[in-house]
Amino acid sequence: MRWFTKLPPVLTFELSRFEFNQSLGQPEKIHSKLEFSRVIYMDRFLYSNKELIQSKREEIKKLKGQIALLQQKLERYMKYGSGADRFPLADMLLYVLQFASTKPAVASCAQSLVTPEPQAKGSPPVHSRGEVTQATENVQDAVEDAAAISHPELVSRPLQLPWDPVETTDYPAPHVVSEDEISLVMTCLQRWKDEVEQDIQGLRNSIALLAQSVELMYADPSLHQVPYHLHAVLVHEGQANAGHYWAYIYNQPRKSWLKYNDISVTEASWEEVERDSFGGLKNASAYCLMYISEALFHLAAADEDSSEHFQQEVEALSMDLQHYVQESNWRLEREVAEWEEEQSCKMAQMEQSESSVESQDLSSDSGQELSSPCGHGACPLSSEHAMITKDQTAQAIANTADAYEKNGVEAALKESKEAEPAKDFLGEANLIAQADEQQDAMGLAPPAQPSSQVSEVEIPSVGKILVRSDADGYNEEVMLSPAMQGVILAIAKARQTFDRDGSEAGLVKAFREEYSRLYQLSQESPTPQNDPRLQHVLVYLLQNEAPKQVVERTLLEQFADRNLSFDERSIRIMKVARAKLKDIGPDEVNMDEYKKWHEDYSLFRKVSVYLLTGLELYQNEKYCEALTYLVYAYQNNMTLLMKGPSRGVDEALIALYRRKCLLKLNDAAATLFESCHEVHVAEGMNHLDELIIPCMHLIISSDISKDDLDAIEVMRSRWCSYLGKDMDEDLQLKLGELLPRLLDCSAEGVVLKEPPKIRPNSPYDLCSRFAAVMESIHRASTVTVS
Repeated sequence: MRWFTKLPPVLTFELSRFEFNQSLGQPEKIHSKLEFSRVIYMDRFLYSNKELIQSKREEIKKLKGQIALLQQKLERYMKYGSGADRFPLADMLLYVLQFASTKPAVASCAQSLVTPEPQAKGSPPVHSRGEVTQATENVQDAVEDAAAISHPELVSRPLQLPWDPVETTDYPAPHVVSEDEISLVMTCLQRWKDEVEQDIQGLRNSIALLAQSVELMYADPSLHQVPYHLHAVLVHEGQANAGHYWAYIYNQPRKSWLKYNDISVTEASWEEVERDSFGGLKNASAYCLMYISEALFHLAAADEDSSEHFQQEVEALSMDLQHYVQESNWRLEREVAEWEEEQSCKMAQMEQSESSVESQDLSSDSGQELSSPCGHGACPLSSEHAMITKDQTAQAIANTADAYEKNGVEAALKESKEAEPAKDFLGEANLIAQADEQQDAMGLAPPAQPSSQVSEVEIPSVGKILVRSDADGYNEEVMLSPAMQGVILAIAKARQTFDRDGSEAGLVKAFREEYSRLYQLSQESPTPQNDPRLQHVLVYLLQNEAPKQVVERTLLEQFADRNLSFDERSIRIMKVARAKLKDIGPDEVNMDEYKKWHEDYSLFRKVSVYLLTGLELYQNEKYCEALTYLVYAYQNNMTLLMKGPSRGVDEALIALYRRKCLLKLNDAAATLFESCHEVHVAEGMNHLDELIIPCMHLIISSDISKDDLDAIEVMRSRWCSYLGKDMDEDLQLKLGELLPRLLDCSAEGVVLKEPPKIRPNSPYDLCSRFAAVMESIHRASTVTVS
């Protein structure tokens, strides 16, 4: 026997899931079930516990010997008899008891032909089986003699008895038995049966107690000091010669199992791990288990532990530093969330662009014929710059040479210095603008510009401004958002104050200008085509009466945006705003409250995007996709409206078009069902299973309006109308399975597909999109908003 003196941090168990079949000459996979626990204790295998474990093993050995002896005794009861077929003794006694208790058969016709002998008065009627047999034989002889005399031709025929022995009784029963005999036999059999059952139950109880003692032998707390936790399960699905591999790994910080299946990583439950790993149910089973020590298990939870340790360290800092750290972490979380949403959007755009690659390839040939004769179509921006630079260089050389010939070296040097500023601030901007105009004329998208360049950007309500792209760069999408337009315009209005009193006075002036503009905007009555809350988060905060500290900090962050680095004035104002943000103490602004308000606004924009997307899809008659977006818009909007009537969007508008989509889809599904075509019927059932029924259940589970209730009754009536109509058996079966789900008001197990990712936090201008969609709804015309 080998013992561990020191355990490794990781224990790897390789499970033998393959064996070689000698008859077939090939390997085979073993699909037998093998259960394993999430925690194992290695104390019983340590050398330090050798004596204790050996004594326990001896005791277990004795207990198992007793269990085996009791099992043999129980086996004799459960398989009683001496022949090949053996049965439980208690069942055999029960069957004999049932036979004895069966009443004797009624006297047969043969017995009625025999005159019974007189019996003594009061004696029980007793008939021996020998007497009955003899009487029957006499009757048969008399019948045969009579037949031979009167009808000699019938002698050779088979004997025809006047009664059928098969019909004498329905069940086997004693032929002749007295009441005393019956009472004695039944008493003995019942007593023996009870005794046997007691013996069997006693044996089973003893075996169970001994087995429990074996199981609890290592339950001693002193033997639970070295736990190892299940960390990874490697799974194989298939046969010995082919299959698929994946792994389950426990993520300690998230307290959940993760399934690593090729490039896909998804969360999994322990039930799913059991189902795929234990084996015995299908072709999937674990072939390798990895357990990690307690120390390594806590090390895997470093994220959680370090966060607690980090929180303790933060609490030891001054209040100003605590506020700075919390704010920095919150900004990082926001950036990560926005980056993930942006990446998901890019992936969706790439998938959409791949579908149109073929059409683009087909049109590329004709596009080349119309483009300028540079390479394969159009000249890139770098080629345009090279051509302009070449002309400028040639001109500069000619001017310098001419000056040298006329006035000497000094004049030539002067000429070259005067030519050098040609690449000044405005000149470079005009150069790039001209190149962009040429590129726009050729239908090409401008390439990414290198750092430290200047470009001219036209800002609505502001005009054209020269934007300098420094090392950080500017985000044109942010620059064109309504929020940034207002900030740029406010800085422009504060120009005189900035020039006269400095950057801090300029910030105060710009801050007041923008605050006044947004406050007036928040006081305007919304129209069906305009929702001011989409223009700026401050409008949302003001309309919902957010705390003043939250409002002021939000606006100050707008002036601290790095995208304001388009000229010296804006850069200095931005730096002053950032300095003021750092000076705000934790007592002045509750950051938790601040986060909640911005999370609500992010959810509000998300609901708006869901709503607009659903309405656009509805107008384009894509009811399946539209319903999914509208359902998610309604569900998220309910969360907002619970906090206040101005927190969300118009609930009635979402409900109206959700109801319209449901009715349209229900009619389409019913039409497909009526076609009786297998493919069409399956498509209609799919609409019902994935969209219509889950949506109906969600509507019923909440506060349902009369219009929604009427719509649901209309849909149910449409399907109930098929009852009693002639249709195929398969359709009747499908209808029978469908109707209970349509009429069931339970919302349990309702799962809707998640709509594609959107970017509610992006500065994309939702205002124009909102106006276009709402106008098209009121005009009942289809629009497409890019």
